[in-house]
Amino acid sequence: MTRIFTILAVVDSLLLFLSYGFGVASKLSAGAKTGHPTFWFHFLLGLAAAMMTLLVHCLIFTYFLGTGRWVKEVKLAYDLPDAPLPRLTRDLKRRVFPPALFAMLAAIATGAAGAAAQVELWPWEIHATLATLTLLVNLWAFRLEYRCLQINMGVLDDVMREVDRLRALRGLPSNAEALQQQP
Repeated sequence: MTRIFTILAVVDSLLLFLSYGFGVASKLSAGAKTGHPTFWFHFLLGLAAAMMTLLVHCLIFTYFLGTGRWVKEVKLAYDLPDAPLPRLTRDLKRRVFPPALFAMLAAIATGAAGAAAQVELWPWEIHATLATLTLLVNLWAFRLEYRCLQINMGVLDDVMREVDRLRALRGLPSNAEALQQQP
């Protein structure tokens, strides 16, 4: 998961930075008023960046919800103690969700402010400020999400080792052996 996340986060960051750069170029060339191509590049890259931002952070939500549920089910099935592993998965989820949500909301607000600035309902400075905030928040969120993903992968490995240990104590085959026995 860390490899997939890294690729998606890099692509999203690239889209965010390109959109930001084209936004500056569009403002300098009065692109929104004149229909200059830089405005359309900014518009399309901004839309793609906002959608990609939502995708990446929703993927993080789904991953932590799914793995947290799996650890909880394993805890119940094997009567594992809550500390440290199941509790740690909950703590990681609670640590990741607010930054991811804030990053998504910042991207949505930036897009809304951009639309309002385009039709001159709001000053362009609001859109520019929110765009800067979106860049910074996403870079912060990506870093935090990556660290939590790494920790969570270690937790999943620890849970699997503990399950194999308990299965061996009960005279059951390991998980790998049980999977090979299935038709």
